[in-house]
Amino acid sequence: MANFNRVILVGNLTRDPQLRYTPSGTAVADFGIAVNRQWKSQDGESKEDVCFIDVSAWGRQGEVICEYKSKGDPILIEGRLQMQSWQGQDGQKRTKHVVVVESFQFLDRGGPRRESAPREEGGQPPEGGPRGEASARGERAQGAGKGPRQGGPRGEGGRPQQPPDKQEDSADDGDRFGSGDDIPF
Repeated sequence: MANFNRVILVGNLTRDPQLRYTPSGTAVADFGIAVNRQWKSQDGESKEDVCFIDVSAWGRQGEVICEYKSKGDPILIEGRLQMQSWQGQDGQKRTKHVVVVESFQFLDRGGPRRESAPREEGGQPPEGGPRGEASARGERAQGAGKGPRQGGPRGEGGRPQQPPDKQEDSADDGDRFGSGDDIPF
């Protein structure tokens, strides 16, 4: 029989993430999220239920979450359930389930962030502007470790500019597709 342990959650942080380091130097961010469920009862009354979930993010993912997220911010988490056990002060064995982050995505208050903040000349977002989208599936978030939303020069559409010797010739784009009426999309 195959085993499968996968959790996908969208919720708001219930507290600021707490960053700590293991003795070997690995970063661990611990935080909680609240996931709301709304429904109507049989008599038409609106009901709401809230589920509070403990979450741990390891390594660079944990550092990025601590750097950019705080209490109340929405986040999408993909991960796995893990049982943690410890001995309480009263000597009793305690256990709880925690979601261990395998990937995440920062969200706007209205859902996934599709386009980042308005850009100033040169394609850079305004200084101190909103935090950008970060999706981490073992990858580093954009600008991670450099402060919020810093990076190399950006060209059209906010994409990183290529060095002059590697830039594509945008004048050829019209020749490939003919006139603007013949573009296949």
